[in-house]
Amino acid sequence: MNYINLLKNHDLKVTPQRLLIVESLYKKGHINVDELYTLLKKTFETISLATVYKNIHTMSEKNLIQEVKIPNEKNVYELTKQEHSHLVCIKCHSITDITLDTDILIEQASKLGEFQINNSAIVLNGICKKCVA
Repeated sequence: MNYINLLKNHDLKVTPQRLLIVESLYKKGHINVDELYTLLKKTFETISLATVYKNIHTMSEKNLIQEVKIPNEKNVYELTKQEHSHLVCIKCHSITDITLDTDILIEQASKLGEFQINNSAIVLNGICKKCVA
């Protein structure tokens, strides 16, 4: 993946810190701010947590990354992809992306609640195959 083009395509200035943020998100898939800060601190010793939050906020505004809200866990971030849902293991805390056909669910919820739904964020909790074994 060309991280420089990815940043430029989202009208973001290319900085070494932003390049490492995007690379980390690409490699890890999902990462919380504390983990990201720890990774960045290894390369950029003087980086502050405030700088990490500022970059995350800016990248979110430009729709380069998305926040994933996990119940009872720290929110994580991921690169923006096609719409998908998440499976979260309650034992090892792994997060897996899955694509679900939510059309029927959204249509039913919209009718029952008399509500126009613009987007959905589905997080399913359970135990992954690795932890079941």
